[in-house]
Amino acid sequence: MLALQNSTLYGWRRTALSSLGNISGLLVLASASAVGLGAVLRSSATLFLLLKLVGAGYLIYLGVKQWRAAGNAGPIQHARIENRTHFSLYREGLFLALSNPKAILFITALFPQFIVRDQALVPQLVLMTLTFMCMSFSALMTYAVIGYLAGSSFVNAMRSRGFRRTTGSLFVLMGAGLLTLKSS
Repeated sequence: MLALQNSTLYGWRRTALSSLGNISGLLVLASASAVGLGAVLRSSATLFLLLKLVGAGYLIYLGVKQWRAAGNAGPIQHARIENRTHFSLYREGLFLALSNPKAILFITALFPQFIVRDQALVPQLVLMTLTFMCMSFSALMTYAVIGYLAGSSFVNAMRSRGFRRTTGSLFVLMGAGLLTLKSS
């Protein structure tokens, strides 16, 4: 959703920044999983709950931010000129990835399935992490290009207010959905 939203508002090239932030977060999560955070999250209901609340809170914050911005927004073509720094776009993607406990659980569940016990662990983890990051970046940029190409039709058919309220509502719904996630 973030890649679609950012590409529609700021263009697909600037969306690469939030996508790079997102895969940087995946690198941190994969590294944390490699040192055992996934096991700690699975065994500590309190830590899992805390991370889940932070993640849900951040998604809800992004949704409310979109709703507030919808109150004074013009057409999407005007929203494109909003002053967003490269760092703020990167940081947004990074925080979104870091606040997602499902990513940690996914990595800790997926990676061990492909570990060859007779070979060095670190090179295997590095290769899997880099592969996962490349695949995630490719998917995010595909969404970004789709959002950017659809953006011209959004400009003609839809006002930024409706777009921001729709994306804001989806972020709030995803945050609420994250609150229902249970530790395995």
